[in-house]
Amino acid sequence: MMGPTTRRRKLLVGVLALATAISAGCGRGGDGAEESGGAETLTWWHNANAEPGLGFWKTVADEYHAKNPNVTVEVVPMQNEQFQTRIPVALQSQEPPDVFQSWGGGQLADQVSSGRIKDISEAIEPWIGELGPAAQGWQVDGKQYAVPYSLGVVGFWYNKDLFSQAGISAPPATWEELLGAIGKLKAANLTPITIGGKDRWPDAFYWGYLAVRGCSQQVLKDSVTNYKFDDPCWIQAGQKTRELIDAKPFQKGFLATSAQQGATSSAGLLANGKAAMELQGHWNPGVMRGLTPDRKGLGDKLGWFPFPAVSGGAGDPKAALGGGDGFACSYKAPDSCADFLKYIASVDVQKRWAALNTGLPVTKGSESAVTDPTLKSLLDFRAGASHVQLYFDIAVLTSVGQALNEAIANQFAGKATPEQVIEALNTAAKNR
Repeated sequence: MMGPTTRRRKLLVGVLALATAISAGCGRGGDGAEESGGAETLTWWHNANAEPGLGFWKTVADEYHAKNPNVTVEVVPMQNEQFQTRIPVALQSQEPPDVFQSWGGGQLADQVSSGRIKDISEAIEPWIGELGPAAQGWQVDGKQYAVPYSLGVVGFWYNKDLFSQAGISAPPATWEELLGAIGKLKAANLTPITIGGKDRWPDAFYWGYLAVRGCSQQVLKDSVTNYKFDDPCWIQAGQKTRELIDAKPFQKGFLATSAQQGATSSAGLLANGKAAMELQGHWNPGVMRGLTPDRKGLGDKLGWFPFPAVSGGAGDPKAALGGGDGFACSYKAPDSCADFLKYIASVDVQKRWAALNTGLPVTKGSESAVTDPTLKSLLDFRAGASHVQLYFDIAVLTSVGQALNEAIANQFAGKATPEQVIEALNTAAKNR
């Protein structure tokens, strides 16, 4: 998950309502794509650097070229964490990618304020309605600057066999039951939870979900809009986080563990039976499949359950923490960029992407293509959620989100109190 700026923008983010290679410089001309005799090249940076997503997006690029022979799509896959540093630098260069991964929210607003993102509102107006409320997370001041292709929620992925070994008959539904399950797993000499502490944003999932459970929807909306985190529920989220840390549920060396890179990453540990559960996004099954020798992940051993209810909080137990993936067009991108996004968001492409069972599609009519029973349960939870709070580090401006993730990581490392996390967050908000 992904400095500082002085502008303030009213973002159409915060709470999402649901129904309920700088090495890739390509010698582009001064007007965006490389042009020669009417032909142009779109450079496309995305984060599907492993199968099945890697091959699928290559096929989509080839299909678009076949339908539009004058446009060649040059695909540049890269590891997710690389976007944190490469995109900001690339957008300030004279040769930015034409199409690139975007998570919307405050990060997108930062990029828009720098003048490095193309306003595609007019170009996509005829069809963007097919995405419903999901598209709002990629708007700034009412204008569309990117298009999502996936929108999901965070929850616990778990190994059914390891739960059975520990005598856990049903997934925990309350915070107390989660702490109890941790105790049972430890008693069975099993690692209860794996986490990619090296990347920081996985730590923030816990703090963020506990804020969603403890704060009312109005407080959540007001805080990420006004940048005032003074309600007691914010500190209470840190206090609950401390309860979890004190239970010592994580793998040895979790502070140095990456989230998705290799078999020893947090996703890899879950996929290979080395830990019982992981709090992660809807993309996790797809990541896990690429981290096991047979490329199948846990298969039917994999289960999912929503973040447990927390007693005494003002948040709705049916509320979710989540967000999505999309693509934006840089300021130098040609008009074909918006048309390419239209193709990615088409029902046909969305259905085929959904059939990969690596995430949840957004285009109306594509949901039926999700066949994995576990991912179907996520679709049901998303549809029934009272609201979906956009990841806090994405909902706010980049500098504020980075400060928040850093402060939460410090708490996980035993270097910050719940009060110090909020102090760091409010300081960053004042200095934005």
